[in-house]
Amino acid sequence: MKLNYRQYSSAGQPLLILHGLFGSLSNWGWHSKQLANEFAVYGVDLRNHGDSPHDDELNYQLMVEDVRELMAELGLKSSYIVGHSMGGKVAMQLALSYPDLVEKLLVVDIAPVAYPEDADGHMNVLAGMDSIKPDEIRSRAQAEEILKEYIADDATRKFVLTNLVRNTGGSYSWRLNKSAIKNNYSQLRANIEADNSFVKPVLFVRGSLSNYVQAEHEVEILRLFPAATVKTVMQAGHWLHAEQPQALQRIVLNFLRD
Repeated sequence: MKLNYRQYSSAGQPLLILHGLFGSLSNWGWHSKQLANEFAVYGVDLRNHGDSPHDDELNYQLMVEDVRELMAELGLKSSYIVGHSMGGKVAMQLALSYPDLVEKLLVVDIAPVAYPEDADGHMNVLAGMDSIKPDEIRSRAQAEEILKEYIADDATRKFVLTNLVRNTGGSYSWRLNKSAIKNNYSQLRANIEADNSFVKPVLFVRGSLSNYVQAEHEVEILRLFPAATVKTVMQAGHWLHAEQPQALQRIVLNFLRD
């Protein structure tokens, strides 16, 4: 699949940034612009997200092949990779499947483990999106009022609504492939599978208020990534790149520069 991407710079070591579920490359726009001062940054829309094509199939190995195809198109023999949440699992699977393509890996608030069904409220998000009829919506504020019944957190609602886009005729539509996400959600919750390990530098960054990376995940992290270390960003949850951007930026730069 030919993924949509944005190149922020051309000088320095290549750096691919992979967003999380319901996200797009624009969610990491500030970080991409900052990192572009030192690296050749590429923001990527994963399949069924952002402006990338839609497909009924959605799993981590397919997303890895999409990213590999993009790297070949760009002529990148290897790259640094930053991945958040779902994008972090794509990045982990890429490193394990094609270790020569990844020089350093930074995983933001996700572990290579299977997560319980709807432990993170994603089914509520999908139900809320289903309740919105884009052809009947006249404003984003109207859509947000509907979402309030399903998503209590204001920041999460606004994040989800970045996917509701206004068309040239004035009507609205969802730019992500909602049905593919719903139908393949069990695959997105799944653990990362590999018989081998990735021995190059890896950093896991977790939010102190998030439950995604726990002490009990350390065994599986070190089995797959024996050189991995974990850092915690205080006063941040799962969306630490938005909640504590300066702190995360320092951690990313220190890791990639080292």
